[in-house]
Formats: sequence, structure tokens, C-alpha cells
Amino acid sequence: MGKRKRGNQEITSLTKKQKKHLKEFGEQHPFHDNVVDRPAKTQILRLPDSPQHPEPDSEGDSDEEQQSAYQKLLTTMIQGADDNSEDEESEDEDDGEEVEGESEEEEEEEEEEEGSDAEEDLEEEDGETPDKSQNKEHPDKTNGDAEETEEVETEGEFTDKKNEAAFCLETNLPAEGEENMREEEDIFAKHQETELSDEEVGRILQGSKIKTQVKWPKLGTLQCTCPLERFPAVGQPSSAPFPTIHKTLEANWCLLNKSFAPEGGDVNDITELQKELLGLMGTYRDVHFTNSSPLREAKEVRSAYCLHVLNHVLKANTRVLRNNAKLKETKDVNEEFRDQGITRPKVLILVPFRDGVLRVVQTFITLLEPKGKKMDVSNKKRFKEEYGEEPGESPPKLQRPDDYHAIFSGNTDDHFRIGVSIMKRSMRLYSPFYSSDIIIASPLGLRTVLGTDGEKKRDFDFLSSIELLIVDQADVFLMQNWEHLLHVLKCLNLQPLDSHGVDFSRVRMWNLNNWAANYRQTLVFSAIQEPQITNILTKHSHNYRGQVCSKTIPKVGSICQVLVQLPHVFQMFHSDSFMDQDARFQFFVDKILPQYRDSVMSHTFIYVPSYFDFVRLRNYLKKEDVSFASVSEYSQRSEVSRARHYFQKGEKQFMLFSERFHFYKRYTIKGIHNLIFYGLPTYPHFYSEVCNMLQAGVREGGGSVSFTCTALYSRYDMHRLAAITGVDRAAQMLQSKKSVHLFITGEEKNT
Repeated sequence: MGKRKRGNQEITSLTKKQKKHLKEFGEQHPFHDNVVDRPAKTQILRLPDSPQHPEPDSEGDSDEEQQSAYQKLLTTMIQGADDNSEDEESEDEDDGEEVEGESEEEEEEEEEEEGSDAEEDLEEEDGETPDKSQNKEHPDKTNGDAEETEEVETEGEFTDKKNEAAFCLETNLPAEGEENMREEEDIFAKHQETELSDEEVGRILQGSKIKTQVKWPKLGTLQCTCPLERFPAVGQPSSAPFPTIHKTLEANWCLLNKSFAPEGGDVNDITELQKELLGLMGTYRDVHFTNSSPLREAKEVRSAYCLHVLNHVLKANTRVLRNNAKLKETKDVNEEFRDQGITRPKVLILVPFRDGVLRVVQTFITLLEPKGKKMDVSNKKRFKEEYGEEPGESPPKLQRPDDYHAIFSGNTDDHFRIGVSIMKRSMRLYSPFYSSDIIIASPLGLRTVLGTDGEKKRDFDFLSSIELLIVDQADVFLMQNWEHLLHVLKCLNLQPLDSHGVDFSRVRMWNLNNWAANYRQTLVFSAIQEPQITNILTKHSHNYRGQVCSKTIPKVGSICQVLVQLPHVFQMFHSDSFMDQDARFQFFVDKILPQYRDSVMSHTFIYVPSYFDFVRLRNYLKKEDVSFASVSEYSQRSEVSRARHYFQKGEKQFMLFSERFHFYKRYTIKGIHNLIFYGLPTYPHFYSEVCNMLQAGVREGGGSVSFTCTALYSRYDMHRLAAITGVDRAAQMLQSKKSVHLFITGEEKNT
């Protein structure tokens, strides 16, 4: 009874907002987490407000207190650690940590019952996520590897406190052989130690860039931009040599492709594509690779960036540990080592599905595991349960394209986040964010903890010192909710609201100056070229070393894969901007739709890439009392079945069809006679897949039908048009004075 009362008291002691958050998400907001960390040596500081920040949490803080704290910080930065009182404090704090560690085991049993009491009292409900694409809250799971606290039972990222000391950067020393590692010639050290002036930072933010173009053997045409003259654009591959590999990875980095090699087959050495990618990544420029196909290049790309991530993290951690040893030995109080950010997380990896996390962690283990030994990975069993695919979860073998199986293999849940910390050839999964080196998450998983504008208490401080951002399979995020990704990008490298116990004498000056965004490297990998994806680098990346974007030039378009004898009519309309959707809608309503209103033009299929356009058209057709059926990613299975049946039988004249539904389901729609592309598909092969659906109804019906196909485009659809028709034809179509162009497929010669 005593333990139950204690648990109830802890629940009732929470604020109303904390209870609401606990009820909605099954966990306390990470802002309120009690992370077992080294106690702060310095006074908590409220840094000067940034214009991008919300107002401070506590309005009661007086200006006088903030000024005095800031003045104290400045004096410690200038004078160094003169006071012996701090040394005495640190000794007392270390003693306190030992006592606290001894008492943790005694309190474990009580914490277990408190967690179960909290669940009974709150009667947790599953909250629906904004995305409906495979969104589901995974069942709560625990295992012997993790402490069964309330946080373990609900969500997994803020657990495993018992390993905190072993993975703490502040209290550990370098491993044998790492004390005297040389890094003078390493680009990592040069990048970290580069000092920018106020004028240079201003020029970077203004967006003035020098643009060049170069061609590489595997990456193809590269468009390079550099904001500062003293950091010139990349040239031929010889200007970006293979980076220096950390000693821990020397034995295994050649096994980069082992994680996806066939069982029993030979492991290929590093590929030419990986060499070029790693050479570019090693220069710490932003990189956008637009040809990462899930069938071919995606696996090589994932292995390459995993090696780059581990190389970066190990070098950064080794530098901190080595300086710890120097500080322990040195007697010079004026010597300072600025080797850290304000918070520990250095790398953020965004992937669309849980299966991507599993593959990334498996690659980490392959690269870190010593030969002939098993690597120490904490919480590995629980990780496999939550991120692996259980037997029976996968659907039966469906007749789907190969790229569909490549994207949707494994666990396809898109709501997750997990912290990873690495130390001395061992890895900790489910580490608290503020004790993690790497955070792997989906945009939706991060969105639920970052908060939104207007909230008084938001927690984005763990993203303040991110040095390396990786956006993998960026094209899949277009099929989820792009706003979540944009929200995460806006929260990167903001000035933190709290010091989180950091020793400011170890913080790099460019972190204190709020210039972390200018030192952050951004790596974006996608299967297609799309303006929204390119916008990540142009609008949200300000790397002082510049950017490199690969330019995919498709000589042959996907229209050549259409097997049906079909006339393709491409109609161009005038648009003032990429976001001008009114011009497309008015052109469709005034010019296209009247041609198909006649009952003779039945079985008309309208393919709509954007869900917002889908809703707009659906409302218009309802208002005009048009006979139509609609299918979107939000449609229930019964609704889809009815719509397909009515359309095939001709009971509905039109079918409104969203692109996201095709992305997630790849159903074959039968009975199509007339095809309208309201907008060109995001993926070029979707064009040929939809066009080839026309043949499905003919095979069953047996009759001859004359098909039509109409596609709308504007000059802002240049990339999509080139991927469908080929770059030469697309250039002619955009430059021509004619607004209508005709192609015919299914014959010996295309017109």
C-alpha cells in the first residue's frame, strides 16, 4: 500500500500540462526528464534571446539575475578556472554520484510498481497521429536489458540509466592507443577549429554564392556553390581524397558492404560510388545525391554515410577524452580545451521507417565490432523486438513492383525516435537524448517532443549542437507529411534555453556565438530531383564550406516504358510560381473537364499528385453534381473496393485518385479508358505504371477500346517533365511556342 500511495503522490505532484502530456503520449515530456548526468559545475545561465526563440519560460526572472549570470560566464571565459572552490565542489559531486549509483539498485523494485500504478490511474489512450500512412503506436515492450521504470514501459528513448557512467564523456578517459593520435592534417580538426568573422557569417546568411559545375565518373554532373572565397568549390575527385579513418574503424571499414551482402557470398570491397561519396562527405560540405534508388544505390549510400557518422563521432569523442586526460594531469589553470557543443548530440539521422533504423544500427555494429569478438550493445534484445519485423507481420507475397518491396520491407511504422551513444567499442541504445551522440528518428517522432510555436515550454535544446544532419530517403518524406520535416529543420541549431550542466570552459566559441548552423554539414539522399527536397539545402543549410548537388539528367524518359498503344497529349498552362495552384485548377476546370463531361467519355481516371488538390477537386465535383468515385490514402478498404467496382462497371463516370494511395498500395485499377494527369507524378515510373493500367481492363473485357491520355504541366515542372519525356524533348516542349504536344506509344516509332 505504501508503494502505491507513493506512486499516486508522484502522479498528483505533476502539473496539469504534464499530466495531459503523459496521458496523450504515454510518457513525460523530455523537458521534465531526470537524466542521470554529471552535476553542473557552472551556474544555470539564460543566454541572450534569439529572434527565432519563443519567450523564456519563467517571466518572473529579473533582468538583474540574468545579467549577473552572463557576467559570471564572461569572467570564467576570460580568466579561466581560477577558483579552487570549483575543484572542491567537483570532488564532492563525484562522491555524490557514487552514493547515488549505489542507491539506484535498491529503488528499482519500487520504481517498477510506481510505473504500473501510474498506468492504472491515468488509463492511457492511444493518440492518433497526423499521418495515416502506416501510423500505429507500437505495443509497450520491456526486457531484462532495460530498467522497467514507467518511462521504459511507455516509450523507449529516455531509459537505461544504469549505463550512464560508462558512457559519460566528462568522466571517461581515452582507451589505450588513443592518447597520442595525430589529427593536425585531418580535415575534421581543421573544420572544427576554423574561425569565422562576423563579416563572413553575414555574407553566408545573405546567400551570395559562387557557382561552378564539374563532372565526376560515378556521381555525374555536380553543381557546386561556395559562399566564401577562402573555401573554394570542389574540383575533380583528386580534390576530395578519401578521408582519414579513425583507429577504431581501421580494421572493419573495408567491410562496409557486409551488412547487405548475400549470405555465403563474397563481401565486395568499397565501391567507386562510395569512394566518391565519402570523399565529398570528408570535405564537410553539404551533399545532395539525387539518384539514390532503393533498388540499387540506396544500400551503398547508407553504408557510406554510416561510416562517415561513426568516423565523425569517434574523432569528436576521442578529442574530448584525450583532453580529459590532459586536464587531469596539467597544473596550468589558464589552459583551456574547447572541444564540445552546449549539448552532447552531434548527429541527427532522419529515416522514414523503423526498418531504416534497424539497418543503420546493424551497419554501426558491423563497422565497430572487433574481429573474433562480440560487441557490447546494451538493450539489443529490446531494440530487435521494437524495430525488427515479427513473423506474420509481413503481408503475403503481393504482385508489386520491385521498388515497392525495397521501400516497404521490414517494419514500416513511421513514429519513432531513439538515442545512441558510443564509447570504447561499445554501444548503448535507448540512451537519453542529452547523453546521446546520435539521434535516429522520423520527423513525426521528433515533432511530438519538439513542441510548436506558442507553447511556453518546448524542448529543442538537444538539437542545438547538431554537427551532422542526414536526411535519408527524402522522397519518401514527400509521401508522408513534409511539414513535419520542415518543423524539425526549423528547430535545428537554435540557441538553447538551458545550460544542461555544461562546462562552458569546454564549449567551442562558435557554439557560444550561436553559429552552429554555419558549421553543420547536411547530407540529403533521394531517388528523385524535386524542388522541395532541394529547398532543404537552399533555405535551411548555411554551411560555410559550401554545397555540392548531383544533377541527374535522364536521357530516356519513363514514357518509353508504356506498353499500351496510347496517344499522350501534354498541355502546358501558364503559372506565376511553383506554389501557384489556382492557375492549374482554373485551367483544368475551364479547358480540360468540359471535354470529358459527355457521357461518351466515361471511365475517366484523374491522377492527382497533391492531397490538397485532391480535396479541392473532390469538393468541386460534389458541388457540380458530377458522377465520380474517389480513392485516397485515407480511404477505408471497403470504400476502395466500392469505388473500384463502380468505376469498372461504369456506374461512376470519373475516378479521383491520389498519388499517395498509389505509393502505399500500388493497386491496379481496371476499366480505365481516359486518363488525366492533373499534375505530373512525383516519381517518373508512376507515369508508366498508371498508363499500363489501361491494358488490364481490355484483357478481361476482350473488346477494343480507344484510349486517351492528357497530362498538364507548367514551366515549373521541368524536372518531372524531363524524367517522363527525356531531357531533350522536355527542353523543346518548354521552349516551344506551342502549348500542346503529342506522343504516341505502343508503335514501332514514337512520334
